[in-house]
Amino acid sequence: MGSIGLWIGTLIIIWISHWIYGWRKRRWHGQLPPGSMGFPVVGETVSFFQPHTSVDIHPFVKKRMERYGPIFKTNLVGQPFIISADPDLNHFIFQQEGRLFQSWYPDTFTEIFGRQNVGSIHGFMHKYIKSLILSLFGVESLKEHLLPEINRFAHTTLTSWSGQPSIEVKDATAAMIFELTAKKLISYDPITCSSNLRENFVAFIEGLISFPINIPGTAYYKCIQGRKNVMRVLKKMIEERCSSPERRKGDFFDRVIDELQKDRSMLTEAIALDLIFALLFASYETTSLALTMAIKYLSEHPQVLDKLTEEQEGILKRRENPDDGITWEEYKSMTFTSQVINETVRLAHIAPGIFRKAMEDFKIKGYTIPAGWAIMVCPPAVHLNPDIKSSARFTQDQSHLLLLIGGVDTNVGSKNFMAFGGGMRFCVGANFSKLQMMVFLHHLVTKYRWSLVKGGDIVRTPGLTFPNGLHIRLFPKNK
Repeated sequence: MGSIGLWIGTLIIIWISHWIYGWRKRRWHGQLPPGSMGFPVVGETVSFFQPHTSVDIHPFVKKRMERYGPIFKTNLVGQPFIISADPDLNHFIFQQEGRLFQSWYPDTFTEIFGRQNVGSIHGFMHKYIKSLILSLFGVESLKEHLLPEINRFAHTTLTSWSGQPSIEVKDATAAMIFELTAKKLISYDPITCSSNLRENFVAFIEGLISFPINIPGTAYYKCIQGRKNVMRVLKKMIEERCSSPERRKGDFFDRVIDELQKDRSMLTEAIALDLIFALLFASYETTSLALTMAIKYLSEHPQVLDKLTEEQEGILKRRENPDDGITWEEYKSMTFTSQVINETVRLAHIAPGIFRKAMEDFKIKGYTIPAGWAIMVCPPAVHLNPDIKSSARFTQDQSHLLLLIGGVDTNVGSKNFMAFGGGMRFCVGANFSKLQMMVFLHHLVTKYRWSLVKGGDIVRTPGLTFPNGLHIRLFPKNK
């Protein structure tokens, strides 16, 4: 028996050694970008998820850029990756959507967002879903329907903050944005609904960009459970509305149900539910993070706050009734505020990567990218490249950040600015997000002043978090 065990053990060692050799030495037609594939199976996943507290490029990417250049290979969660910090390659990838590349996410992401999520849908179906979303978040809807609601929510929220000894900005803005978004999407009322959707989204978000170990107690497990709880509520809502027309609310969910019930509808219940889930998440989590970062940066740079306040108070002076909400024309005139928002999302780099997959072998800049390989476009590596300037840029000077005006613009079409994605997959909610932030800042700086109480530290894992929050105290300006 002992000799059999020794023989089996020897075979296993030989097989593992052969597997590792093949993993490291596998040949491709053409030259792969430089880089390391790390350990078998896990690759360099552990290093990628290692937390850091810098506003700079993630150390995982920065070290490899310094060693290999802006295009390199690696292995994450068992998948071979090409990581690109090259603006030209990134732009090319976005422009070739549906031809050489297609939107793709790791299996752990599709488990989280659903197999039928909008990021996994391609071709005509993606265009159809995009047009459906734009019926809510398009310019006309923003102007006619959402702007008055955003005004009201910003005013009410800030009024409730005033006088309190401390407000945690990230949680409080997330609550405001979630209430507004959930109301417009599904007519959600936290008072009358028995299930607290936002609590489940908090659990979901805490494990969103975490090491994918689905064991009770881990962040990833809590994330999966949070999604299941939210989907259970949404599924019950869709069943109730389909069976009882009197339960219709005239919201976006009803619009989706109408599409679902059409003859030969392209929409399925799974796609509909994953769509609502993704919109609830994307509309409030990323915006609340960006808004918290904006308040953090404005607090740290009074000269920028002064200039932004000057622009906003100028709008008030030109308004017949100062108590009226922002008009669409006033919103479009906020050029400096728009620059500050763009610069905030550039620095915040809330999305550490944008994923695509190569549909066929292709060569670029002397390298071959094999078909089937994943590509991670890395916006922070471009946004924080000191050789690339933006129109309004917080530049790092020792421990201080200064806002400089002038230089290359941060227009959404620029290959140097990818905070909202690019190409056909440009974020359809970008205008909605910017509108919320700019309206909120208008009400904040014209009616209040604030002081920092505590917190403000950030940690990236690689997603952005505020482990100690950002706590402020608000004071009305007329007191």
